[in-house]
Amino acid sequence: TMERVALGASGCWFKSGDAAFTAYRLAPELNSFSGRPRILIVPRKSPESRPLAVVEAEGQPARLQAFGPLMSEPVGTRIAADVRRWAAGGKGCS
Repeated sequence: TMERVALGASGCWFKSGDAAFTAYRLAPELNSFSGRPRILIVPRKSPESRPLAVVEAEGQPARLQAFGPLMSEPVGTRIAADVRRWAAGGKGCS
């Protein structure tokens, strides 16, 4: 599930040149020893900073949650909707 979400985020938000995401960079952490794979959205110019948004999965079947300061911004609604769609098996960009 998280791999599908990460591929969708990469293609639709970042590789497409979407203006809403130009200030950010994707940092996937899919191989997690904690059993919680996640993707991080971090500032483009300082990827080592604290994540602005985290999408994390846990359990079987995977339960996803998205959190972080970016989720309260206008783009947060889109992030949540896209993640739900990709997690449910949907493809493509909104």
